[in-house]
Amino acid sequence: MKREHAYKLRELLHKASASLTDEDALEGIELFAPWEAGVDYEAGVRVRYDEKLYRCEQAHTSQSGWEPPAVPALWTEVARPGEIPVWRQPTGAQDAYMTGDKVHYSDAGGPVYVCTMDYNAYAPDVCGWERIG
Repeated sequence: MKREHAYKLRELLHKASASLTDEDALEGIELFAPWEAGVDYEAGVRVRYDEKLYRCEQAHTSQSGWEPPAVPALWTEVARPGEIPVWRQPTGAQDAYMTGDKVHYSDAGGPVYVCTMDYNAYAPDVCGWERIG
């Protein structure tokens, strides 16, 4: 295979990966480009970082120190179906919790809570949550 053809195939794979569901994207995480500083990211784009998949929440130009886990206002980790994440403070409407969302609080071994209201930015020990486990 010629190098030019390989580059074209990679570009086609990149375009096709954008239409994958989150569940399928997690199965083929290698299809997604690794996060890099100095890149113009558009909202909705998914990238790999530290063996995890992240979705861009706000268009921006990345820079060192703005890695996905460090800036939740810009990036949201794509969770596996059925996986219950640890609660984290939302930074805005883009990552606020919705009715039915489940979280562990305050760490991965903590009890499970289910959200009882949309756009909830409160911690489970404040309001808008029901302990279920």
